[in-house]
Amino acid sequence: MSRSTPYLAGAGVLTGIAGLAAAQATAWGLQSSSGPIDAVADAVGDYTPGSVGRWIVGKFGQPEAPIVEIIVVVVLLALCAWLGTQFLKRPFLPGIAYVVFALIGLGAILRLGESTVESALGMAVGLVTWVVVTRIFTGPLVALGEDVADPGRRGFLIRFGAVAVVTALVSVVGSLPRRRRQRVEQERLLLRLPITRGTPPAGADLAIAGLTSWETATEDFYEYKTGGVSVIPWYEWQLRIHGLVDQELVLTYEDLVNRPFTEAWITLCGVTNEVGGDVIGNAYWSGVRVADLLAEAGVQAGADAVLQTSQDGWTAETPLSALTDDRPALLALAMNGAPLELEHGFPVRSIVPGLYGYASATKWLVDLEVTRFDQIESDGVKDGYAERGPVLTQSRIDLPEQGAEVAERSVQIGGMAWSPRTGIRTVEFQIDGSAWQTAELGAATKTNDTWVQWAAVVDLEPGDHVLVVRATDRNGSVQTDVETKPKPSGATGWHQVEFSTV
Repeated sequence: MSRSTPYLAGAGVLTGIAGLAAAQATAWGLQSSSGPIDAVADAVGDYTPGSVGRWIVGKFGQPEAPIVEIIVVVVLLALCAWLGTQFLKRPFLPGIAYVVFALIGLGAILRLGESTVESALGMAVGLVTWVVVTRIFTGPLVALGEDVADPGRRGFLIRFGAVAVVTALVSVVGSLPRRRRQRVEQERLLLRLPITRGTPPAGADLAIAGLTSWETATEDFYEYKTGGVSVIPWYEWQLRIHGLVDQELVLTYEDLVNRPFTEAWITLCGVTNEVGGDVIGNAYWSGVRVADLLAEAGVQAGADAVLQTSQDGWTAETPLSALTDDRPALLALAMNGAPLELEHGFPVRSIVPGLYGYASATKWLVDLEVTRFDQIESDGVKDGYAERGPVLTQSRIDLPEQGAEVAERSVQIGGMAWSPRTGIRTVEFQIDGSAWQTAELGAATKTNDTWVQWAAVVDLEPGDHVLVVRATDRNGSVQTDVETKPKPSGATGWHQVEFSTV
């Protein structure tokens, strides 16, 4: 072994640590719910055989996840140590390896499907850090050569120490947002709110294997955000209600908790949802009616809109009528029987049935300004979406999936349909261009603010088939077959899937 090998290996390890620290610090600083290390460890854990996972738990007496994270870091740093020994022999090899590491991290992040922008940016920063630190070491390492000359060693050690100090500072500063998030999460778990869990109505689920559940679990509920997660302790949160009102209100979290709660099943849909898409979910929401708060503030004549503002500055403009009529428009504190999770808007978010999220469902809500549409322009409208954002009647096929091969001649088909505030009267399906047939519907809530399941069994000959679905709302309006993109008013068209029976 060359006398310079320990120096080279040490440089490789420090380079690896610096890149990891930069990646994690960037992700945490942007309030990502997970960093690249978490994402890779999650992927490794999912693909690890169950017997290995049980052995890890039994061997170390700890949950599998943190042990897998440690293993991932140790393996990466071991590879970085070896790459360090190649700095002089094969200077191109470390760069290629770092790109591979970054691609693996990016793939794990995309697979995780949450906080992807923040974590992906963190991975990019980590890659740049690996490359830059490698170059920082290159000069003195060339001087070291095989004989470890004193000037070269001194220059290397100075740079090594400088990189180590900077890496430590980045790690400490970068961990501060993470620690704040962990503290707020712990405090959230200790909250006790006057809420119930909510029970789906009898018959809402048609009990068909593979069909989307009528109730969307919190962990499966779609997330849509333009930036990171805002982290607000419940005791620091305040809501200001102002504008065209008789008296301005400033409410705390405790103020809301001490008011009467309204609870309801409500389906939310993002305007970016394509035909057949899954940017939609149904949950049990608990909170305080916005109408009661606006009545207390005293809305002045001439007002027709409310500008909602999030902690991160994002804005939504909502029709005043949608906040003051009989629908359960809420300042929601809880979702599916538990305080809101941070990703879903803790401490408080707005929920307005019947409107796309960009016009209603503001997470981390901190400001309501009663105003007029002709005096405001929210972020959604600036992005090119329609001003008022009513959710359109839509239906979706979940069974069979696109391109599926079905072994049975009797094929179970089904999916979801929704028309918030109006409700679904019927769902029809068409096979291979034949006559439309009526599907069975699951039970719905009395408010019509939720989606419904639909299902049927059809007997088919072997071969390729095309299934199309359409819904009719309770006013008798049939879902349009005109295909449009989500912008500006939401996607339209009939969903169809191609499958085959064998």
